[in-house]
Amino acid sequence: MMVLHHGVMNRLLSDSLHWQPALNRPDLVEAEADIDQCIRIILTTPKGSDPHRPDFGSDIHLYIDHPVTQAVPHVVREAVEAIRQWEPRCQLVKVAPLIDGARIILRVTWRIAAGVRETEVRL
Repeated sequence: MMVLHHGVMNRLLSDSLHWQPALNRPDLVEAEADIDQCIRIILTTPKGSDPHRPDFGSDIHLYIDHPVTQAVPHVVREAVEAIRQWEPRCQLVKVAPLIDGARIILRVTWRIAAGVRETEVRL
């Protein structure tokens, strides 16, 4: 199947059930890359910001201005709940926070039939 996206011709794999336009570049993401991108979208979309799906996303944004040590347990909890609710194509293995100064980076480890994968989300 051929898809025209922003003037660039892309070819979808014939066995790819899941795909979407790639963020910030004229391309597509498929299969595991699609799940990876969905996790990023879920965690960086504030609940209530999508008018057609007001429950979509996470409440991570509520903790952005808290001191990092206080925010971490809440951010991890919110990430776990949001991924489990909105990304049924993977099994969440763990959400590990990394602290980089005043920034929290979440390392999300997940599994599908093809094996364990990891997504890093910078907040």
